[in-house]
Order: sequence, then structure tokens, then C-alpha cells
Amino acid sequence: MLGFKRRVRVETERMTLRLPEHADWRQWSDLRETSAAFLAPWEPNWASDHLARRAFTNRVYWAQRAEAQGTALPLMLVRREDQKLLGALTLDNIRRGPAQAGTLGYWIGQPFARKGYMREAILALTHHAFINLDLSRLEAACLPENVASRGALEKCGFKYEGVAQSYLQINGRWRNHVLYANLRGDRRGRTDAG
Repeated sequence: MLGFKRRVRVETERMTLRLPEHADWRQWSDLRETSAAFLAPWEPNWASDHLARRAFTNRVYWAQRAEAQGTALPLMLVRREDQKLLGALTLDNIRRGPAQAGTLGYWIGQPFARKGYMREAILALTHHAFINLDLSRLEAACLPENVASRGALEKCGFKYEGVAQSYLQINGRWRNHVLYANLRGDRRGRTDAG
């Protein structure tokens, strides 16, 4: 079929990671709404229309364009056993050329936190990024006090690299973030210099 591009799907033990679809809006908005207090300390302030169908429709179209252009891979975490939406994971800011890098961002709904879903998703997307997308470096940042996020990154092979001052506006304030990276074949410390 001409013009058809198979959309990315990443399978994990318990989940399918896939692009958002219009039919996801109700589950997504319900999960974001019921998890709002849980997510607020770690996220930028939501726009007034954040949970609206129109805003989600724009998100779906952006995800399709970004995936087609190779600039981002925004994926929903869908539990296979019951098709329940658990959260989302985005490989964004994909840079080609000499960098071959991208940045991870993620969230999980409160009912599904601390059950290993995000770790499972990060491991699967990291593998996909290194093997299928031929990226060499994945980066992630989180607030220093976000112990759960730091633990998930570290369990997935990400290594602490430092602190970025006033990195993002989170919950209405400019906040420092700790930076992590995962390298394909972790080459740290190696150089061609003799």
C-alpha cells in the first residue's frame, strides 16, 4: 500500500508502547485528572484546556507528525491484559548527525506507580532507541528529590552526569534538575587519544 507507514509499537512483558490515538482521550484525561495531585510536583503547570478533547486531538496530530519526521517518539503505555492506559513515555528532541541522541520524558498514573511499569517501559524504549533508531545517547532529567524517577533511571542503566540550574519550570517555579544519560555500549572513559 503506497504511502502507508507502519507506526512504531514497542512490546514489553506486560505492555504495548504505541502512539496516542484519538480513542485514548477519555482514558488519558481521566487518568491525568485523578492523578493530578500526584503529578503536579513533577510537571509544568497545565494549560487551562489541558484535559480537553481538542488539546488531546492536537497531541495526537503532533505525535503522528513527530514520529513521521523522526524528531520524537511519543508513546502511550498500554497494559495488554486489559488495554488500560498507565502513563506515557516520550523520546523527544531526537538529534541526528554527530549527536545521535534523544531526551526521555515520562509520567505514570498514580494507581500504577511503583509497580515496575515505568522501568519496564524505559528499558524497552532504550533498547528500541539504540537498536532500531541507531541512537548513541539517551538523556533524562528529573528533580533532585524525585527518588522514584531517579531510581527508575538508575535501574535502567542511566548514569548521573550533573545538575542543570533552572532547567525547567515545574509546578510554576524554575527548578534545578539532575541529569542522567545512557550510552549505547557505554563508552565513558574511552578515547582514541593515545
